[in-house]
Amino acid sequence: MKICVFGQRPYDEQAVFSELAGKYPVELVSTALQPSPETLSLAEGCDGVSIVSVPMPGAYIRKLHDMGVKMISTRTIGYDHVDLHTAKELGIHVSNASYSPYCVAEYTLMLMLMTLRNMKRIIQRADIHDFSLEGTLGRNLSNCTVGIIGPGKIGQAVMKLLTGFGCEILFYGRSGVACPSGQQVSLNELLERSDVISLHVPLTDSNHHMLDREAFGKMKDGAVLINTARGGLIDTEALIEALESGKLGGAGLDVLEQEGGLYHFDKKNTQIAHRHMSILKDMPNVVFSPHMAFYAREAVGDMAECSIRSILLELEGKENPWHII
Repeated sequence: MKICVFGQRPYDEQAVFSELAGKYPVELVSTALQPSPETLSLAEGCDGVSIVSVPMPGAYIRKLHDMGVKMISTRTIGYDHVDLHTAKELGIHVSNASYSPYCVAEYTLMLMLMTLRNMKRIIQRADIHDFSLEGTLGRNLSNCTVGIIGPGKIGQAVMKLLTGFGCEILFYGRSGVACPSGQQVSLNELLERSDVISLHVPLTDSNHHMLDREAFGKMKDGAVLINTARGGLIDTEALIEALESGKLGGAGLDVLEQEGGLYHFDKKNTQIAHRHMSILKDMPNVVFSPHMAFYAREAVGDMAECSIRSILLELEGKENPWHII
């Protein structure tokens, strides 16, 4: 079976894929280039392609289909960057990947602590030898009520880690989920009671902008918001208004709306036309990172192997645990 691996990073993924090529019955065509009208031809003669979190619009999928590609596997948990409608229409299978939930869960906890303790401002001041205390007073996580939106694998891992801090834990999600670490409540109750709110749900049409102006209005004054899931879950304009007005006390953001094509690339010499990013990065109470919560040694290997295995399983007609369509 022949697979084209787009966006293979030479500094971490290359060695992993080289090992996988010897482990599985596959021929890999690997490139550091991302899918584009100019590079899609690299997948000519391939049965499947492996991509990362770059946009895969319908036009790209149609071109892959015309070349005989039968499957697209994204080396990410999220798959909202793939045009599923076109893929389904053309009969192209799509899968995602999985990895230990503790990669993102531990990063989430780090963002909670950094945001609550004003670490962005403390580090900025320390860099210029300003060791004063004024304006850097923090809060204890142990005294907070933490609300988890989405009690899936990552959400449950976050709750498990939080139990060591002794804080009250609430969660909102589909009924019947067993989470002994927390108390299940409605979304409104979670918004009203939580000092810290953390998002752990996939982005779908139904939950796009689930945190909007109305939702921010229900939150406690001074609440902290953490997002290591997907940027589109939050109405970014409403988030900025809530931070500017003081309604929110801070935010830890690893993801952002319209981040595609920006994050994970060197843009230091590029004029970035992303007004929301510029505003949020300048706020002293916003801890900002470019979609890094997944990025641990263990996760990189898991994601690459999931991608290869899912293509093999799907195209061999076997049960594929990462199947999307």
